[in-house]
This record gives sequence, C-alpha cells and structure tokens, in this order.
Amino acid sequence: MAGSKPNFEVSLTKLEKIVEQLETEELGLEESLRLFEEGIKVSKKCEESLKSAELKVKKLLEDGKTLVNFDQDQSNSE
Repeated sequence: MAGSKPNFEVSLTKLEKIVEQLETEELGLEESLRLFEEGIKVSKKCEESLKSAELKVKKLLEDGKTLVNFDQDQSNSE
C-alpha cells in the first residue's frame, strides 16, 4: 500500500505521538512549532475521515436497499 493515503487509525496514532512529544519532551521553539503544525494537518485529515464515514452511514440509513459506490463519491469530492 505504498503511496496510498494513511487511514484514520494510522493518522490518529501519529497525532497521539505528536501530542505526547509536545507534552513530555523538552523541545525548542522551532521544533515545537513544527510538531504543532504537523499535528494540525494530521487532525484535519482525521476530521475529514470522520466526516466521510458519517456521510456513508447517513447514506446507508436513508435507504438500506440501495447500494452506493462510496469510492466514486470520494473521488468526486477531491
């Protein structure tokens, strides 16, 4: 799966590690800002994944009989 987008769990783990570093390590200002910026980017990816999952659930609940190609929906939104 090289080159594919990281999934939610991978992104969340990365975000947790960043938060842990910021909370526990003695970091300089530049490194702290770099990690903070990276954390913001990762958190936005997590939020997008959650919103996408919520949309899928809503579509399934609207009509449990109709099959929807979710991969096609994602490619249209990018």
